[in-house]
Amino acid sequence: MKQQANTVSLNEIIITGFGGQGILLAGQILGKAASLIDQKESTLTQSYGPEARGGACSAQVIISNATIHYPYVNHPDILVCLSQEAYSKFHGLLKDGGTLIVDPDLIRPAEAGRANFFSIPATRMAEELGNKMMANVVMLGFFTAVTGVVSANAVRNTVADTVPQRTRDQNVAAFNKGFDYGLATLKGRRKKAAEQKSAAS
Repeated sequence: MKQQANTVSLNEIIITGFGGQGILLAGQILGKAASLIDQKESTLTQSYGPEARGGACSAQVIISNATIHYPYVNHPDILVCLSQEAYSKFHGLLKDGGTLIVDPDLIRPAEAGRANFFSIPATRMAEELGNKMMANVVMLGFFTAVTGVVSANAVRNTVADTVPQRTRDQNVAAFNKGFDYGLATLKGRRKKAAEQKSAAS
């Protein structure tokens, strides 16, 4: 009997914002979680703007269950934006049917009506936890919940192992806050879809 070939799953991701937001760290955590804990293939490339802090920067991450032959992302499946400049630069590269995730306090996207559009006030939520510099980790939690590309335990454990020990508990709390917000967002969408389906029948 001929065995069915395993389906190749490949996700190309760009996380982008400005220097000082922890964009590159977010990419590192995501790639490490996928490869070291979820046992997937992953690559990471980084891009800096002309200024180290305040300039545009991005982390390009590819995650797959098969060998990755090309490490650069030209047209991402998932785009995460944490600044208006980054959104303006990258949103046109997003694949048709791709997923866009933004911080609505920082970005006014043109695609707000898209079905695969998600938003989370990550910076505001991080400030509520006592440190707006953890917005990247809040965003990672949300990303993990709404995309399912990596497992929650993998990213949570990688966050704990990567950040300074003195901020570990705070950062894990930031991840959990973003993750829970993502689960609530998905639940709300499912409920709305069920109501629309019921109303149409």
